Amino acid sequence: MKKLIFVLFSSVCLAQTDQYKQILLTKKLGKEVHSYSKGYGMISDTKTGKSGIVDSLGNIIFDSPFKSEISHLWKNRFILRVKAGSSNGKTALIDEKGKELIPLDQFKFRTWENKDRLIYSKKGKECFYDFNGKLIIPFSEKIVFASDSRLFVKNDGVWLIYDFDGKKISDREFTDDLRFYKGRTFLTKGEKSGEIIDNNGKTLSTISNHNIDNINAFPYLVTLDTAKNRYGIIDEKENVISDEIYEQAFVGREYIYLTKDDKVSIFSKKEGKVYDLDYHYVNPLFNGLFKTSQDQKNLKTSVVRLNGEIVFPKEYDRIEGLSIAGEKYLYLRKDDEETLLDKNLKSVLNDDYEIEKIFPNTLIVRKEDTYYEFSPKDRKYKELKGFKEIKPSELYPMLVGKNIDNFYGVMDEEGNEVVPFIYDDITTFLGSNEFVVKKDNKFGVTNHKNEPLTEVIFEKYFPDKKGIKLTKGKDTEFIYFTEQKDRNFID
Repeated sequence: MKKLIFVLFSSVCLAQTDQYKQILLTKKLGKEVHSYSKGYGMISDTKTGKSGIVDSLGNIIFDSPFKSEISHLWKNRFILRVKAGSSNGKTALIDEKGKELIPLDQFKFRTWENKDRLIYSKKGKECFYDFNGKLIIPFSEKIVFASDSRLFVKNDGVWLIYDFDGKKISDREFTDDLRFYKGRTFLTKGEKSGEIIDNNGKTLSTISNHNIDNINAFPYLVTLDTAKNRYGIIDEKENVISDEIYEQAFVGREYIYLTKDDKVSIFSKKEGKVYDLDYHYVNPLFNGLFKTSQDQKNLKTSVVRLNGEIVFPKEYDRIEGLSIAGEKYLYLRKDDEETLLDKNLKSVLNDDYEIEKIFPNTLIVRKEDTYYEFSPKDRKYKELKGFKEIKPSELYPMLVGKNIDNFYGVMDEEGNEVVPFIYDDITTFLGSNEFVVKKDNKFGVTNHKNEPLTEVIFEKYFPDKKGIKLTKGKDTEFIYFTEQKDRNFID
């Protein structure tokens, strides 16, 4: 049976990859450039142990006078760690030219991803800096990140909420630091009591008679009977929506899933109502549709509504809810028959077309021996002229296959040639941008932008979890894998 490949993948940009730029800079400088990212790379001298910073043009814009290590922190900000001499063990925050924005000293630091702030720790005290070296919050007993916009700062044994600009958000005092999720957290006050507060310290709800297990569906809350280990649901005013009778509770975006006696019930946040279903478990599709779980007793799956209405019977091998070009679609497979339905559950494909690959905006379909790029949104078919065959079981997020001359190449989802059809074979690796190309019994490595990461001159290759080792006689070269972003493979 033909194996359908879903490849949901973000669009490919046209700029050079950091990996390829790093290779080009290494060749230009005659010394290895590593960790290249966002316009800067690092070099290390193995003889002296000194490090430096290289810009995108290959200029060495900073050469450390110390035996050291440099790591890229954020944009044009770096951390310099000295490894010898009178400054051994000291750290500094520097710019791309080596200017010390936070001077060399014995300190540790913590940052929050994509925020130009750091918590600076020294001799048991902590302060808060921005990446220009400006002191935002002076030395305190303790500072911790509470979210991507809030800190807890401790002084005189009391915690207060601050923002990242050093502004005290509230005069409310806390005995412990907390973590906010979606701007909220639960503050336990004792058995069956507590408060839900927002990240400004304001009380949103007061709880006096329930143990709270999960607040992520607020204003609905999952409760727990700790003695019986059973879950229920209340609202923010402690009105009981569901008694604590369920064995498990899972909070989703639109629903809370409750299980009991091998059956699932669904609480709809929108409707504020629990629906009992006669299924072991279900997964959401879209527009109030769910697919039922497959189990050892029945490997088939079905589509049902919240009220239990059967939309498609439990006789399908595969059901998926998909988003293609911003529209919702339903994919169904039963034996060798595949169907793609729109949000109104109407078929989008003409008869006799078989689905071969699904991309974020288009499908690749086949009719007899001809392949087409198909837009389900406008229902147009575009023949992929000269394309002969998709490589079997290929999971790469592009179209890898042969042309009519039996040479391998790669097309994007719109049928545009990305890698020319000149190779005897192409070998891809799940989750990685890089792949091996073969020509005249020689191997090389390229990627999703057709950047020649090596020449096609090697006799053998050996992939592992980190990358691909290529050998030619006694010469070897190693190409590290880079991860495909925003991907979701379903095979």
